[in-house]
Amino acid sequence: MYRFPLALVLASIAAAAALGTAHAARYGSFKTPSGNIVCGYGGGSIGCGIESGLRPAPRNTCTDLDYSGKRLSLRTTGRAVIDLCAGDPGPFLLVDKAPVLGYGSSWRGGGITCTSRRAGLTCKNRSGHGFFMSRAHSYRF
Repeated sequence: MYRFPLALVLASIAAAAALGTAHAARYGSFKTPSGNIVCGYGGGSIGCGIESGLRPAPRNTCTDLDYSGKRLSLRTTGRAVIDLCAGDPGPFLLVDKAPVLGYGSSWRGGGITCTSRRAGLTCKNRSGHGFFMSRAHSYRF
């Protein structure tokens, strides 16, 4: 469901960074200090990927795209979604240029808040829905 909007968001982030336009303030990225989690945001949504993979790993039901099993997305309202099948690198495209969101720090934008802790990353929206991801486990709420 979120595959195509996230791809467009990531393309916009790359274009804004390359052009140095005002859009860079609305679109961007961050990663955790370990570098295991990277997120790209913009357009009222955020997509985060965890290099070590979601735990427990989602069942592979992909038929037309590659299995990812490493990404979650969240919009300003509604529940978080597992981005199970992907045709692009998603937030991992941004890992080299993403600034670090230090442990104990929070990022806020577009009605979404993400907090980085040593235990993992928690993102939630104004509806109170969101996700947690870490090397040990991941879940949606």
